[in-house]
Amino acid sequence: MGISWRNPVNPPDVCLDMAAQDHLERVWDIVEQVGVCMLTTHSAEGMRARPLEARPDRDAGIIWFVTDVRSGKEHEIESSGDIGLVFIDAASNVYLSMTARADVQHDHVKAGEIWKSTDDVWWHGPSDPNVCVLRVEPVTAELWDGPSSRIVATFEFVRARLTGEQPNLGENRKVTVPMRSR
Repeated sequence: MGISWRNPVNPPDVCLDMAAQDHLERVWDIVEQVGVCMLTTHSAEGMRARPLEARPDRDAGIIWFVTDVRSGKEHEIESSGDIGLVFIDAASNVYLSMTARADVQHDHVKAGEIWKSTDDVWWHGPSDPNVCVLRVEPVTAELWDGPSSRIVATFEFVRARLTGEQPNLGENRKVTVPMRSR
């Protein structure tokens, strides 16, 4: 199911029905609950992925990351702001893939707003000259919600084998998350 709307501050292009709003809320729930994702960028050698801790701002429709100006991802994002994010909750059998636009910001005030004590392991506070933030604007999200129980999944595989039907392993919902106008 494809759902599209603009910045929630502006009137929506389409009227979101209750199911569409539920899909959108589910995407943000996963981002908030899982926390760490794999962020993929384009490099000269091809695609590169690395784990980062998301700092979602659901109301603004933005995901922030604290990162280091000396890492390759900042240069890759400055060359091409198109990125991918993958959030996985294997225990719940939930998989979320997002396409997004990212930009690097040298904003120590914003870094301070989203700073966590774990960041002190890498830097000397949000004013550290090596700290920058990534502002990520999700464009599309594809969500797979499977049965959270391995027993249910096993049952579905056995049932499918016996009946010749496809196993019911959950729902694939494609949701377009809020886009902010530039």
